[in-house]
Amino acid sequence: MNKNTTRYIAVIYLSALVAFTGCAGKKENKEAEKGYCISKELKKDIKLVKAEMLPIEESITLTGEVESNSDKTVPFVSLVDGVVIDTYFSLGDYVKKGQTLASVKSTAVNEMQDDTQTLQAQLAVAKRKLSSVEAMYKDDIASQKDLQEARSEVAILQSNISKTQKNMQLYSAGGNTIQIKAPADGYVISKNISKGMPVTAGGDQLFTISNLEKVWVMANVYATNMRHVYVDQPVVVKTLAYPDDSFSGKINMISQVFNENERVLKAKIIMDNNGMKLRPGMSADVVLPINSQNKTALAIPVKALIFDNNQSYVVVYKKDCELEIRPVTEVASNSQYIYVEGNLKQGEQVIASNGLLIYENLKNQLNNSTK
Repeated sequence: MNKNTTRYIAVIYLSALVAFTGCAGKKENKEAEKGYCISKELKKDIKLVKAEMLPIEESITLTGEVESNSDKTVPFVSLVDGVVIDTYFSLGDYVKKGQTLASVKSTAVNEMQDDTQTLQAQLAVAKRKLSSVEAMYKDDIASQKDLQEARSEVAILQSNISKTQKNMQLYSAGGNTIQIKAPADGYVISKNISKGMPVTAGGDQLFTISNLEKVWVMANVYATNMRHVYVDQPVVVKTLAYPDDSFSGKINMISQVFNENERVLKAKIIMDNNGMKLRPGMSADVVLPINSQNKTALAIPVKALIFDNNQSYVVVYKKDCELEIRPVTEVASNSQYIYVEGNLKQGEQVIASNGLLIYENLKNQLNNSTK
């Protein structure tokens, strides 16, 4: 520790009442007037939290990513060849089952209509044949086998006609145009179709619809963390998009094979997504509690700790014009709390937001007063 830092820490304790409180006496009052005070505007943006004794609970944080629930995800591939006339949806839209999403010009419509007419003609012939076989069966001219074959032929043709008609209804086929409709309710999470684009039967996925009421968070488990991770373990998921929100869940499955590219095991967490804040592709931190101890220590929020010149500090609040910088020693930590010992007492208030700004102002004021 350098000479200036040593002098700075010592002065904090020897001069606190002189620099930041309204003690009796003209000299003391004069010094207090020169001290740093939190402005009314800044006071609105700070958060005060009392230091409290809590059981020590440590945690680890795994990186992860939000994925759609594959059990509730429907990819769509065209069943016909054609050219896209227009699309009626965008990426991220919520669509209902049966909603028209695109129209495609295709010769398949004419082919389906021709197939239907051909099948209907074949069915008429098959029905006449069945009537003839039934009459011959009554006269013991035709066998039971002949009758079964005639009935089977009629049933097959009826089934094929029904299938063709359903396909035409599915696509709302008319003229040489078909309509592609949403196969399920959900959000469009991928879109690879646009006006004028050619499509082929069985080709690439044109879009994907997923129900996002439940999503998966896939956490990366490195070999060094394997001993801490197990099925049904409670976790807390945090995201950059919603830093003040925590999403609770548990580990539902852990893969048994390392991912070849990332060299990690994947832990799956099935999350309720009622607020629709978790979106596929979003990065996430997965916090797991570990090493719960039968000990207690003084706990403060993580954001209340300030690290400067290889030393941890907190800013203790007493009044708007009575603040103190105090060094503390870290004992343990998790994603929510830092457990400390040293120059802090239970019940004292520390600044847990904008503390660094106030710390720098106090530090500058103190340095100026010692010049």
